[in-house]
Amino acid sequence: MKSIETKNLDIAYEDTLIVKELNMQIPKGKITSIIGANGCGKSTILKAVGRILKPKNGLVHLNGQDISKLSTKEIAKKMAILPQNPTAPSGLTVSELVAYGRFPHQKGFGNLTKEDKKIVKWALNATKLSEFESREVDTLSGGQRQRVWIAMALAQQTDLILLDEPTTYLDLAHQLEVLKLLYELNRNQKCTIVMVLHDLNLAARFSDYIIAIQKGAIIKYGNPEEVMTPEVLRKTFNINADIVIEPKSNRPVCITYDIIDENEGVQLKEKEAVGI
Repeated sequence: MKSIETKNLDIAYEDTLIVKELNMQIPKGKITSIIGANGCGKSTILKAVGRILKPKNGLVHLNGQDISKLSTKEIAKKMAILPQNPTAPSGLTVSELVAYGRFPHQKGFGNLTKEDKKIVKWALNATKLSEFESREVDTLSGGQRQRVWIAMALAQQTDLILLDEPTTYLDLAHQLEVLKLLYELNRNQKCTIVMVLHDLNLAARFSDYIIAIQKGAIIKYGNPEEVMTPEVLRKTFNINADIVIEPKSNRPVCITYDIIDENEGVQLKEKEAVGI
């Protein structure tokens, strides 16, 4: 079953077309990661799916509904979006920020109901933040802050969470902390997760499906074993990569890689042209 589907999607910044005729399907209840070089259109696609950026042409369907026909509040009830490097207002506590996730469900003057407070407590517990609920967000570590934003997304109680580079600027331990949390939430809550990731090995480890993007177009879509191949990574990143299967996770891992030099690139294109 599809959670997201794009049809002939064109996305532009002013007069520059970034993504052209994108047809993409995101399966429901799975973790899908989008990979690609800087400037290839990964974040642009995520913004269009999240209705932050209006496409020039084409459609985005969420659970079969055209998102352009939905109100902002209806969208917020169906998907949560975490941009790159979100910042909280100074002095805001963890529980106060998480409570923002209840906004789409509030009526009248926006006061939290007993049900809202119950859901905020649940989100804090699910992200292992209960002991920090009275702490100011800006006093937490990078990994803890990311967990707070994820807790806010959980408090929205949506079936879909979009994350744009959720591990940026985090050290290795905090990257794993955040991705393990998302993995557990997906498995336990059955929510659909779509995220942009730079680290190929983390994408392969934690994703059910990967979409490789190059110049606004899909190079390959499939499970990690289908996407993490030398050929796909060469086309996506212009690199020569060595891939092995890591025995513990049984997932592909890129162990070495190097930039394809200019002469080698010309030879490869010539071989492709004649079907070698």
